[in-house]
Amino acid sequence: MSKSHPTSGAVAVDGVTYDWRLQREPHQSDDEGWKGMTLALLQRDAKREVFVEFPPPKRLLKGLPRGRLQLDDATIARCVRAALSAGWEPMSRGRPVTVVVDAEGN
Repeated sequence: MSKSHPTSGAVAVDGVTYDWRLQREPHQSDDEGWKGMTLALLQRDAKREVFVEFPPPKRLLKGLPRGRLQLDDATIARCVRAALSAGWEPMSRGRPVTVVVDAEGN
C-alpha cells in the first residue's frame, strides 16, 4: 500500500480553522533558478488569502532528484502563525499577500 501525500486540507490553530492547498511545487525558473514550494492559506469564512513560500530544498540545489512533499499539521500550523505574525489579516480585503518562511515553516 502506498502512502499518499495530501495537497490540501484543513488545520486548526488557536481555535480557528484554516484551509490550505499546495499552490506550487518546487520548480526551476529560467531567470531565478530553483524556487521552493508555495502553500495557499485561507481562514474559513475569511476573504484574504496568503501565499507561504518555502526555500528550495537543498537536495535540488545539489542536483539530486526531487523527493515527495512532507507536509504535516505541525508545519502548516507554524506557517499560519508565521503569516499572522508577519501582518496577514485574514478578514481584510485585497490581494493575497506573500510570506517567506524557512524550511520548517517558521
